[in-house]
Amino acid sequence: MADERDLLEAVREALRSVAHPGTGQDLVSSGLVMGLKLDAPGRVSFAVVTRPDDPSEIVDMARRAAESVEGIEFVRVEVGRDSGQPRAGRQLPVVEQSAAAGRGSEPPPGSTSASAPPQAQTVPGVRHIVAISSGKGGVGKSTVATNLAAALAQRDHKVGLMDADVYGPDIPMMFGVHSRPLVTPDERVLPLEAYGVKLMSIGFLLDADTPAIWRGPIVMGIVRQFLQQVEWGMLDYLLVDMPPGTGDAQLSLVQLAKVDGALMVTTPQTVATADVLKGIKMFERVDVPVLGLVENMSGFICPHCGERTEVFGSGGGRKLAATAGVPFLGEVPLGEAVVAASDTGRPTVIAAPDSPEGKAFFQLAEKLAAALESAAAAARRS
Repeated sequence: MADERDLLEAVREALRSVAHPGTGQDLVSSGLVMGLKLDAPGRVSFAVVTRPDDPSEIVDMARRAAESVEGIEFVRVEVGRDSGQPRAGRQLPVVEQSAAAGRGSEPPPGSTSASAPPQAQTVPGVRHIVAISSGKGGVGKSTVATNLAAALAQRDHKVGLMDADVYGPDIPMMFGVHSRPLVTPDERVLPLEAYGVKLMSIGFLLDADTPAIWRGPIVMGIVRQFLQQVEWGMLDYLLVDMPPGTGDAQLSLVQLAKVDGALMVTTPQTVATADVLKGIKMFERVDVPVLGLVENMSGFICPHCGERTEVFGSGGGRKLAATAGVPFLGEVPLGEAVVAASDTGRPTVIAAPDSPEGKAFFQLAEKLAAALESAAAAARRS
């Protein structure tokens, strides 16, 4: 352990020798080097935060400095972008690209290649990690994730909600939070909080009209950053709002963290349930248990007469659960309370807890908690 600390300090000292071409200050004192760590013996990684007008050679200079340290055989540098706008404190940079280099074209013998999936790990202090996923967009997955998180918090659980939908982050709007998270002196990111839920989203870091045009490695870098650099603290549940489909974010999450289970969200119609079945198979293939399936927008309840109309058909979620062999956790109706709450930045369980939708979300939260406890008990027995 002491050798690791000595090696990291040697790398840090080497990075102090790199002066920013514009300011003349070294990269470490300027706070431009973040997340310095040893990934494996002889393998080091860190991020360099740059601004749009910074020369590109800063990253190359930092990498060469780290490579010059005796005992370092492989260097991975992630590049973060700082908008350069005035800030009240240090904030989390947005990872835009990553680069790996070493002394030679291949990593050293006995090490893992740069493209190999990392070993999934637990997140310190977090008891359960749950992926909230869907096969297609537009089924209300983020609405379900938002209300589940708020409902669990209302039941005195410690809850975090990580928005991994990097292409369409809706969590900031649904919680009415639009601040930027700050970074502590020891490079830990402080999540924002609303209604008792700790929140982290790429939406906190981008302007509202900025599109997220990122490839797979960048998505993995963001998921890693949210899991490993955010100061989640002690949590009973960390819910992860996934993007639709079975792509980079899903694979990154299961590679980087021990996921206790997935909750699948669908609407009743066949076009939605067919895609969700693919998502269920994906989680099963990567050994993540599917805790259950919820049918969202299962019927529209008229706020005036209380009559229910099956806008998208009925029973599709229940049939899919039976076909896939996963538990059916319930239905959430489509009603005025959900629409109004989402637009005003207040989860339905907060704005209208006694509405049919609010009651359904609370029941779903209780069933999810019970499913997690049951799965944990089964794992202990096996």
